[in-house]
Order: sequence, then structure tokens, then C-alpha cells
Amino acid sequence: MMPLVAKICGLTDEDALVAAVEGGADYVGLVFFPPSPRAITPEAAAELLDGLPEDVKAVGLFVDPTDDQLAEVLGHVRLAMVQLHGTETPARVEQIRQDWGVPVIKALGIATAEDLKAAEAYADVADMLLFDAKAPAGSDRPGGHGTALPWDLLRGWSRPDVPWMLAGGLTPDTVTQAARTAGAAMVDVSSGVERSKGVKDPDLIRRFLDACAEA
Repeated sequence: MMPLVAKICGLTDEDALVAAVEGGADYVGLVFFPPSPRAITPEAAAELLDGLPEDVKAVGLFVDPTDDQLAEVLGHVRLAMVQLHGTETPARVEQIRQDWGVPVIKALGIATAEDLKAAEAYADVADMLLFDAKAPAGSDRPGGHGTALPWDLLRGWSRPDVPWMLAGGLTPDTVTQAARTAGAAMVDVSSGVERSKGVKDPDLIRRFLDACAEA
């Protein structure tokens, strides 16, 4: 396999960002969703990303953002992409792309073949898709919360022309097997490189990226 393209998401401090950049991350993600333990303010994000190398893309994660929320963040932070992790419709995804002139990643929870089929509605409006585990029942936050989706399901994805990332329950120890099983070329991790909820571990980040480079 080729080395995996890797995104380290939910960064909030300089040590973790440095580990991601020096370890060879292709994307770094920052969360603009206050209920998340990984949330960061636009001002803090702008300071954290100051000096980010041009070859590392900064991604802002939002959950059903209003135009005012997008304006507040994009007015402070230079983002290469916006990641939508809520219940945004295909029309809303397309609107954000057009109104803000920024590429969009649409995250989708996948548990069944029907979920994967439903994802096709976003294939022509998003620049990239992110397949994540579904949030546990009753959760107030989207995302897999450290759980994995059925990796082999993604072999059934019908639009190989649309770039996609694999997320959900990935760790330094599982990412290689997960990517091979799913047929993924790109991976995204957040909780799998944390020492506690919302607190990144630079060593785990380096180990994750080493595994991606050796895949």
C-alpha cells in the first residue's frame, strides 16, 4: 500500500500540533463546536495555527453551523477546508461551498449498507466525504466517540471518484488493518491519540503517523 494520508483532528495545544506537523500529518483539524471537549475559540485557533506550514491543511469542524458562526470563525482563522459533522443537507453543503468559497468535507455516520447508500446524496456536492461511526444513542455530540464502524462495509462505496476519509475508533495499533479492510487511502483520528478525553498525547500522534507512513 501507499502511505496513508492522515488527518489529526481536535487539536487544542501547541505540543500536539507540533507532533502532528513533524510527524507528517497532511491535515490538522480544529473543532468549533462548544459542547465538544476538544472545542477551541476562533482567537485561540488563529494563534495556534500561526506559522502552520503551507503543505499542511487546516480543517475547521462545525456541527450544523449558522452563517454567523461560519463568519465568526472564517473571519479569524484561515482554513483550507470546512468539515460539516451535523445533519446538514446536501443543499446546505452546496450553499456553504458556494457562499464561502471553501472546500467542504461532509462527515457521515455509517453503520449499515443503507447508510452508505444514503451517503451518495452528498457525492456531487462535497469535495470530500468522511465516513465515521454513528454516535451512540442519546449522545449530544456527533461522531463515533472512539467506536469503529464496520470497516469492510466501505468496500461497497459506489463513488470511487469522490475522495473519502476513514474515521471512528482508529488508533496507532488499528489504523493499518482498518485502512486495508476498508480500502481507505485517507484516515482521520481524534480520540485514538488522546491520553484523556480532549487531551492529545504527542507520542500517540507520532505513533499513529508512523503507522500511516509504513502502511
